[in-house]
Amino acid sequence: MTSFEEAETEETVTCLHLTFYHPGQDEKMMFRCLNFCKREQVRADDAAKFGRDSSVCRYNLMDTRVSRIQFSLQFYRKLHTSEYGFEIKNLSKKTKLTVNQTELGYLNKIDLPWKCIICFGDYQILAEIQEGEAVDYFETHLHLAEAPILQEKCLPSLQPIPENGTSSSFVLSQGKSPTEIDENDLC
Repeated sequence: MTSFEEAETEETVTCLHLTFYHPGQDEKMMFRCLNFCKREQVRADDAAKFGRDSSVCRYNLMDTRVSRIQFSLQFYRKLHTSEYGFEIKNLSKKTKLTVNQTELGYLNKIDLPWKCIICFGDYQILAEIQEGEAVDYFETHLHLAEAPILQEKCLPSLQPIPENGTSSSFVLSQGKSPTEIDENDLC
């Protein structure tokens, strides 16, 4: 047998890609302690914590409006399957966390969808899970967005517009016939 034949099969590693955005990121530099350059390994039994307390959190956000521990991501194996996932838990007593518009209060947790947007305060984080087989650790890969992840954050309704071109709930709530307005006036 050759050394190639004897070599162990490489396991793929689950990677959590996180893309961060804050409207004041250029001036306030709240992401200056995050490593956007390379993937980082995290032990499977460690929770990846995000917040401003560097003695507790692996990922530090340098902003006094961020809680000492804002939220955590925990890697786990799904029951009766070989699939892995993450759960997200809000650890802030003051700030609600939303995951794809599901609001989490203090100590609430949910399974992290394979692709979702996490929001708290003015922070927007796009989370994308790249599946793998490794059981002892996972990786994080952090990215910085140049533009807001959520463009439609301030629009009044995201429901489909009927073929006649007007949304009845929006028109009725205005109490008058539809008028054209600039989308920037809605914010």
